[in-house]
Amino acid sequence: MCIKAGKEENFLYKRNNLKWVKHLDFIVLDLFQLLLSLFLAYLVYNGDLLLFSSGAYRYVTVLLLVLDAFTLVLFDTMHNVMRRGYYVEFSQTVKHTLVLFAALALVLFGIKSSQIYSRVTVALSAVFYLGLSFLTRILWKRNVVRRSARIEKKNMILVCREADVASVLARSNGLDEARFSGVVLTDRDGSGDTVEGLPVVANMVDAADYICREWVDEIFFYPAEVSELEHSPLLEQCRQMALPIHIRVSLGDLGEKSFLEKVNGFNVVTFTTNFASPLQLLLKRMIDILGGLVGSLAALLIMAVVGPWIKRASPGPIIFQQERIGQNGKRFKIYKIRSMYMDADERKQEFLEQNRVSDGMMFKLDFDPRIIGNEILPDGTHKTGIGEFIRSHSLDEFPQFFNVLKGDMSIVGTRPPTVDEWEKYKYHHRARLAFRPGVTGMWQTSGRSNITDFEEVVRLDTEYIEHWSLGLDIRLILKTFQSMFTKDGAM
Repeated sequence: MCIKAGKEENFLYKRNNLKWVKHLDFIVLDLFQLLLSLFLAYLVYNGDLLLFSSGAYRYVTVLLLVLDAFTLVLFDTMHNVMRRGYYVEFSQTVKHTLVLFAALALVLFGIKSSQIYSRVTVALSAVFYLGLSFLTRILWKRNVVRRSARIEKKNMILVCREADVASVLARSNGLDEARFSGVVLTDRDGSGDTVEGLPVVANMVDAADYICREWVDEIFFYPAEVSELEHSPLLEQCRQMALPIHIRVSLGDLGEKSFLEKVNGFNVVTFTTNFASPLQLLLKRMIDILGGLVGSLAALLIMAVVGPWIKRASPGPIIFQQERIGQNGKRFKIYKIRSMYMDADERKQEFLEQNRVSDGMMFKLDFDPRIIGNEILPDGTHKTGIGEFIRSHSLDEFPQFFNVLKGDMSIVGTRPPTVDEWEKYKYHHRARLAFRPGVTGMWQTSGRSNITDFEEVVRLDTEYIEHWSLGLDIRLILKTFQSMFTKDGAM
């Protein structure tokens, strides 16, 4: 058993609290095979495919589909379907077929309608269903395995004794949502070594610094005894970073505030800052795709209008690309309409002393001469140009909708830091990275140009993550439109 912790994580942890949902594809396919079996049985016995020409058979078809769906969901028939071999799969299919058609017989007998239907047709349906269902499950599992090999998995760090690495890896397979990308040994300093093909990424002393600076989605603790973690600095440091933490424990050590699930073959109890169901994450992604398409079209139109103006004022590309830090430390290229001169990054050192954010965790100037058209005149007055216009109306942000479509960003999220900002992060700052970065968010809609305390930025971002809901996203999107038209907080 395993405890998964993370402070009710500042990250939308995907909790599959409805077990059957993750096997929805198998359930839909099974229902389709049942329907196909009924048509085939009717064809064989009656010589045509006019199954629905009879009201009685329409009724029994609907009844069978409802009973099948009810049986699949209620009895979780697809539990561990991806881990079942041929023999076990065939046994499960036989059991399910017997239960399904026995339930049909009982219902028909109970309503005294069994004499209306051909017993041969029903029996043939059961035979066809058994064969088609079994064959479909086997073929679909092969398809899932092939697709899983191409899907990018979450990076998970294993923390355990050297002797336990092999047994942990033996329980994992290519179908798991997370992959072990490295191990931290608790019984020796093996930094730089490889154990069972897994690189030792750090020792216990340096592990938190490594996790803070690298792409790490989750932590898996595999202690010999739960008591080993009672005073573990690494456990507390990971909690500060709002990382989901899995801790393997015995069945007798279950915590009170937890929920059960299975991670890489192990039963776990999970604690997390916040979590979302697969349906909630699907709806959020659908909003991102729809908004991303509209925003990308708007970005192309804006680029067509301001692009020539930018090129006249400052020769160079219209689109500016910069490496940013995304969810859990994953690096990506962010797209923006270029509003600064080409040498802006090189000139940044000149203005460090004028940075309004005293701790250097972000970079803000009252008047930035690196922006296209900005100039300090001899009399000390400030002259602005196209660059300031683009930034004050947040037009430079629109190409980030390309990032939204790619999946690097979401419409609503946290601000993605630059690499140099990220390198200065303390553990609790990293909690901001537990969420996919967004084009807008709590900080952006709270007057971002007026906030010069980075800790306030962290507070706003973590407040958003802890209270996330689809309703909150919609409110922040509406507030963003208001900010754009009033230029409130734009910079």
